Amino acid sequence: MTPFPADIFTEPTDVDPDTLANLGPLRRLAGGWEARRGVDLNPKAEGPERREFIERIDFQPIDPQANGPQLFYGLRYHIHITTAEEDITFHDQVGYWLWEPATGLVMQTLAIPRGQVALAAGHATADADTITVDAERGQTQYGICSTAFLEYAFRTDHYRVTITFNPDGSWSYVTDTTLAVHGQDKPFAHRDQNTLVRISDPVPNPWAQIIAARRAQGAKA
Repeated sequence: MTPFPADIFTEPTDVDPDTLANLGPLRRLAGGWEARRGVDLNPKAEGPERREFIERIDFQPIDPQANGPQLFYGLRYHIHITTAEEDITFHDQVGYWLWEPATGLVMQTLAIPRGQVALAAGHATADADTITVDAERGQTQYGICSTAFLEYAFRTDHYRVTITFNPDGSWSYVTDTTLAVHGQDKPFAHRDQNTLVRISDPVPNPWAQIIAARRAQGAKA
């Protein structure tokens, strides 16, 4: 039996314009973050390479999004990573983190400019201290799509990221990606991990800003 309603067209009418107040477990991600001691373990021809990296992430609230009756509140994000040894970007990534209050569904969409996208999902409570989402190659719901070269040389079979919110206000993540590397018999466990501290607060979503501006104008009238 499908968990979805028979009416797939009617959108909810009780939508709160304030995204920041409705992000559930994602609320603590909103804003700008930085860390200088991230660790990346990646495959090389001569064996696994361990690199430390400098990371900045910006999460900003978007207006509520509806798929018919399904309602999401979310954050748009941009990750930019460099290293102390090189000026060139080590990693760049954009996407969304989304929260469905009705079901506890958490989703991450991601895109990287080397020809790869993914949609990962999990479930969490509104006050969860830990969030985990997964994506698997070959799935049509929460899956991974890559270029022909990446499929040939560094095929991504599974992706998982776990976020942990720390008592001091920072947050940590561990990203585990299972790769099938061309010419290697065993899967490669690619891991990134970091702990980030806040450097800026979020800006309210556009709809919330419009309503706040109208209220301010009304108060002056």
